[in-house]
Amino acid sequence: MMVIEAPPASEWPFRHPLCPALPPGPVEVRARNTADAYVNQQAGTQLVTTQPAYLDAEWTAALARHGQATWVATEQGGERPPVTHPLAIAFRLGDPAERLECCVEFLETGRTAAALVATASVCVEVNDLDAAARDLDEALRLAPEWAAAHYERGKLRLRVDDMAGAAECFQRAADLLPGFAPAWANLGGTLGELARPREALAAFERALALDPSSPQALNNVGVVRRDLGRLSESEAAFRQVIQLTPGMAFGHYNLGHTLFLQGRFHAALSAYAEGQARDAEKNPVQASRLALCKVATGDAAGALRELHRATAGLPREYRQQLLGDTSAILWALVTQHPGLAGWQPVHDWLAKELEA
Repeated sequence: MMVIEAPPASEWPFRHPLCPALPPGPVEVRARNTADAYVNQQAGTQLVTTQPAYLDAEWTAALARHGQATWVATEQGGERPPVTHPLAIAFRLGDPAERLECCVEFLETGRTAAALVATASVCVEVNDLDAAARDLDEALRLAPEWAAAHYERGKLRLRVDDMAGAAECFQRAADLLPGFAPAWANLGGTLGELARPREALAAFERALALDPSSPQALNNVGVVRRDLGRLSESEAAFRQVIQLTPGMAFGHYNLGHTLFLQGRFHAALSAYAEGQARDAEKNPVQASRLALCKVATGDAAGALRELHRATAGLPREYRQQLLGDTSAILWALVTQHPGLAGWQPVHDWLAKELEA
């Protein structure tokens, strides 16, 4: 078996293609100090090629295409080898302006797709979105089959609220690198914004299949299943979220919402209460949902206490919106459950506050 040393890990984010040409036959690719690839001092955005999920997917795909290559990763003890690639050095700098200056200087030595994508990411970081778009479009002309370039273009389209364009970019990235879960997750999110829930669910389920222990992936699946009326499946997803991250308030809140829609009001009340207990900010919207659960379980006095607490001190416009939403949900609840008792005082209080 032939042994090939992988390029220095610090250079991986700035290579395209990532994997060097491998000879035919059995090959062992040895990688050292893989954590050096993930160093990134950016704030507000993160270049995708510095992310473990992306690099893992790229290496996995490259080895699979070869068919006879195996991967061996080792961590060296002691002093790390020096970082010499100019872009790797740039992404270790704390100042975005200095990082951009280094990237632009490196571009003068050659406008490669990898250099353009890295520079575009820093342009986004400093809010020069037009320059980022130009660099990414140039990168895509040079490397139209590179998933990272499509993914970064999708992120930029999200920044300018171009959901349809973002969906196209994330779909292309997912098609080119199907083992990269975030491409499917972002595709699902944009399809959801475009009111295409069935396609969104399919994308989220692809992401979940790649990362089955991801609370965020499970949460996304649970939300869309609920939107599609698949409440039992939604409940199962949220219970898995809670099992994985019991301290996350929104897992409990989402479970509560699903249980409420099923008409299981006592169980929903318990879930919302668990969420509030874990929510340091005591989200007012979720507190209002807890109040509605109390109405549904016959505790109008408790509901009013929750609503007083949830709405106290809120800005007027936000408070009025929250009260209006709560009133609409209460009316829908009463319409669907005409035998519900004790709701009138809550309705009257909401009506009075909305008129104030």
